[in-house]
Amino acid sequence: MSAGPSNSDRASKVSLLKKVPALKDGDFTLAECTAILLYLSRKYNTPDHWYPSDIQKRARVDEYLSWHHANIRANAPKTMWIKLLIPLITGQPLPAEKLQEVMEGLFASLKQFEERFLQDKAFIIGSEISLADLVAIVELMQPVGVGCDIFEDRPRLLAWRRRVEDAVGKELFFQAHEMLLNIKELSNIQIDPQLKEHLTPLLMKMLK
Repeated sequence: MSAGPSNSDRASKVSLLKKVPALKDGDFTLAECTAILLYLSRKYNTPDHWYPSDIQKRARVDEYLSWHHANIRANAPKTMWIKLLIPLITGQPLPAEKLQEVMEGLFASLKQFEERFLQDKAFIIGSEISLADLVAIVELMQPVGVGCDIFEDRPRLLAWRRRVEDAVGKELFFQAHEMLLNIKELSNIQIDPQLKEHLTPLLMKMLK
């Protein structure tokens, strides 16, 4: 089973969209992170709490995953693009209003996340960690990597994050998020001028 770069002919055979993540398992290929997580949990008979066999608990995981894409995922990664990646590629810092706009959308999503999903539970679907928590935490660590500590002044959210760390194992948790937490080091890399020229108008248009 393998995954590879998205800029090769071989990668296009794994993912029709030529994007990562993508999975190749023998002759079977699969794209999209949620689909890959669900496939792996089923194939390798992972502990039941990740994607419960109980139909109602499983439905709660599915409910969160459906909500996640249009809310947390739609907002959290934008902080990284606005604070680091777009200025790095275009050579131009973005107006502060752009970050403020994104943060307002993210804060609204976090409010819903805490009130609708976390409530007074240890994890999203109850007393045990599930795939829903994994999908949520990886998005929410992205703002942290660029200096937007969304856990500050949110004790319920911070307590949940710490429970996720403990459930996964702190060493594995920080190993998995090492690249995100050190993402600012990218500011020192040199971007190919032709790539900059190609991407800059696309990125600026995207943010209008």
